[in-house]
Amino acid sequence: MTDSMRTVGNTVSPLMQDREIIILIWKHPWIHSFPLDKCHEYGILGCKLSANSSLYSVADVVLIRHVDIMNNKNVLPQQPRPHFQSWIWFNMEPSLIAKNLHFLDNMFNMTMTFRLDSNFFNPYGKIKMIRDPQNFTIPPKSKLVSWVVSKWYPGAPRTAYYEELKKHIYIDVYGKNHKYLGRSKDEFYATMSQYKFYLAFENSVQKDYITEKLWVNAFQSWAVPVVLGTSRKNYEQFVPGDAFIHVDDFPSPNELAKYLLELDKDDEKYRKYFNWRHKYRVQLNEGPKYKFCHICSFLRDNQVYQTIPSIKKWFLED
Repeated sequence: MTDSMRTVGNTVSPLMQDREIIILIWKHPWIHSFPLDKCHEYGILGCKLSANSSLYSVADVVLIRHVDIMNNKNVLPQQPRPHFQSWIWFNMEPSLIAKNLHFLDNMFNMTMTFRLDSNFFNPYGKIKMIRDPQNFTIPPKSKLVSWVVSKWYPGAPRTAYYEELKKHIYIDVYGKNHKYLGRSKDEFYATMSQYKFYLAFENSVQKDYITEKLWVNAFQSWAVPVVLGTSRKNYEQFVPGDAFIHVDDFPSPNELAKYLLELDKDDEKYRKYFNWRHKYRVQLNEGPKYKFCHICSFLRDNQVYQTIPSIKKWFLED
């Protein structure tokens, strides 16, 4: 817990143990909507997720997604907040996208983000241990390096690195204004699995910000990820160190290109980047409704007073 996130007290209301907990999801439905009555499917009873704003005065929690309110502070609830109610700041975007964090001073009680020190840690994926070592087969590889990019940020670290890297090694780029990639998951994986390496380049360099570019685009496609983003040390908190290649391991894009070309000619050395799969597997994010339902489980044991004076200070600190 940091200076910008304070917890006071540690008492649980006896009533909280028995009654239904109401979580109001603000400004739902989102683009990718989901049913809100499925908590029992996860073995969590007495938990009500709702998008009905008329429940505001009785809701135990109001969960607010930053992208819904960041351009207009007046989109936040305007009624007085009941003393028993907590607000959770939900955000999966980096500071490059999550604007106007100063709106949020002294408003929120808890956080749900990709940061490990969030009250509710919500990573894009994770590595799970396998009790009994498993065999696996690497899909056949006929191509070298791919990259899928939907938003081109001129001058951003990943764009600048790519522009230099492509001078030394051929890269197939997919996405808007580039090579066409099928819309279905099957088409995506069929295409990406042909490549030995995938450029898992994040659009922001921020602590714990490791997105589907690693977990889905690279790992699920059985391509060795070449990562650009937070530090190697930070990546290794979540991913085995021999499962990826970090651009910071090389003094220049030219040296990285030389290494990838070397691996292309050395099957044994290349396969070592898959050895971790004998003992571990990738688990993708279970989805928001799963995470939201588990808020209820947490609150039954941890109904505490907590406030966050500055979301901005906490979110941007290293």
